[in-house]
Amino acid sequence: MNSNHKRNLILLRGLPGSGKSTFATLLSYEGKYPCFSIDDYFTDKETGNYKFKFDENYLAYKFCEEKVEFSMLNGAEKIFVHNTFTQEWEMERYFSLAKKHNYNIFVCTVENRHRSKNIHGINEEQIRKMAEKFKVELY
Repeated sequence: MNSNHKRNLILLRGLPGSGKSTFATLLSYEGKYPCFSIDDYFTDKETGNYKFKFDENYLAYKFCEEKVEFSMLNGAEKIFVHNTFTQEWEMERYFSLAKKHNYNIFVCTVENRHRSKNIHGINEEQIRKMAEKFKVELY
């Protein structure tokens, strides 16, 4: 894909509490460019309250993917997706969407160097398990 192409999909990946959402908002110029996350599905738009429901997680993935594709169809210049993406399969649908709609794709890893706590109450043991599954592409 042409690196000078003007349409870009940026996937921000990292463990809970790493700052993915904050970084996405910063990069989007406070909403000029769309930002999506599976967390959006679990967040009440009116109150801002977050309530995760494991049995609806697959719906959250689909919701996020649909929002991204809608933005692509509307010609968004940049789109940010900020999910944990600890495993390759979690990104594959976005790779397909980028190819289908002629978007460059960038994958950036965000690290919790600032020692922040995650806002979703995920305990340290769960985060360690996620970290063990976290794969980084070496080629």
